[in-house]
Amino acid sequence: MISNLFTPGVLGPLDLRNRSIRSAAFEGMSPDHLVSDDLIAYHRSVAAGGVGMTTVAYAAVSQSGLSFDHQLWIRQEAVPGMRRLTHAVHREGAAAAIQIGHCGLMAKKSVSGGVCLAPSGKFNLYGPTWPRAMKREEIRSVVTDFGKAVHLAREAGFDAVEVHAGHGYLISQFLSPYTNSRKDDYGGSFENRSRFMLEVIREVTAAAGKELAVVVKMNLRDGFSGGMEMDESVQVASLLEAEGVHGLVLSGGFVSKAPMYVMRGRMPVGVMADSLTKDRWMKPALKYFGNLLMKPEPFSEGYFLEDALQIRKVVNLPLIYVGGLVSLEKIDEVLSRGFEFIQIARALINDPAFINKLKSGEITRSACQHSNYCIAVMYSGKMKCFQHEENLTEKWRNRRTSGDQRTSGPAKTSGQAD
Repeated sequence: MISNLFTPGVLGPLDLRNRSIRSAAFEGMSPDHLVSDDLIAYHRSVAAGGVGMTTVAYAAVSQSGLSFDHQLWIRQEAVPGMRRLTHAVHREGAAAAIQIGHCGLMAKKSVSGGVCLAPSGKFNLYGPTWPRAMKREEIRSVVTDFGKAVHLAREAGFDAVEVHAGHGYLISQFLSPYTNSRKDDYGGSFENRSRFMLEVIREVTAAAGKELAVVVKMNLRDGFSGGMEMDESVQVASLLEAEGVHGLVLSGGFVSKAPMYVMRGRMPVGVMADSLTKDRWMKPALKYFGNLLMKPEPFSEGYFLEDALQIRKVVNLPLIYVGGLVSLEKIDEVLSRGFEFIQIARALINDPAFINKLKSGEITRSACQHSNYCIAVMYSGKMKCFQHEENLTEKWRNRRTSGDQRTSGPAKTSGQAD
């Protein structure tokens, strides 16, 4: 019997050839905030490898929302490159989505053009940044920027937009009681904390019209005490369904407080420090304090599934599962339990042809070891898997054999995939 993964799916106005989506994991391939040939080549390879849709990650809707100098910024100058990317993806038979967002308190002054904006002026150790609380006119301006970004995405030929409302970026910062201590009608109660999100979604859906699918990535839990929990995430999902979005991506974690809750396992902080060649302060900080800032979280395949099932009970719109899928067996389980689509990233970094190889029966499981090396090196502008670097692979294999679990290499965690 053919797996449900390989059957067509409908996401709003969009028909997908199957139920796999490349999730919006940051590629780090946009020097000068523009689409590069490397970015096009990567997404073309994923499309050729069989996914139903591939998602370009972490595109800022305005300069104030930038955190990296190699992060895509959606503006008129970027449209020609964006159009080349969508054409390349479409030629391979896949749909193209783009994730839009604003990093808020994670903005870096050297690229964002000023002091970072946030719901409240709370110090962020992970920047480190000390943001300024947004004025009402600045809130309105950023809302408008989301709509402008959608218009440009349509102009560039994208089929869908994914609004990033999770992981501790700006919308998530408004939603979370941890980062939102405002005293006006954008803070305090859940109704007030969700106001910014709803204003953004209304701007986005109006700009998308009937042509673009609109999906939202949201948190199930922030991943730490004092953050958003399931009781409020259920309410977020219901609000988004009422606004008419076409699908929800159910994730979790907070990059400025609980980053490994998103990815699970542990971060090779030595590798990450070495990739931060332009930041003299962060490099030694990571080497010495990285394991405290990014505390390991146990990995198990499908680690968000039980929480995500709570959302399935209260909404009827399509749900997109993301979180540690590496085998066809687990993918089939997720799809059989009420999810219309699945998102994956690390398995496609390991092998862009992962979906086609599952379909042909060549493999039933990804070779990805979830070491998070690909995440650690994205700051260098080259997203890659350590398993394709022969010398590095041998070095890490020797460390595991000798029992060396230093922070510069990946350690196995309970349930980690081989």
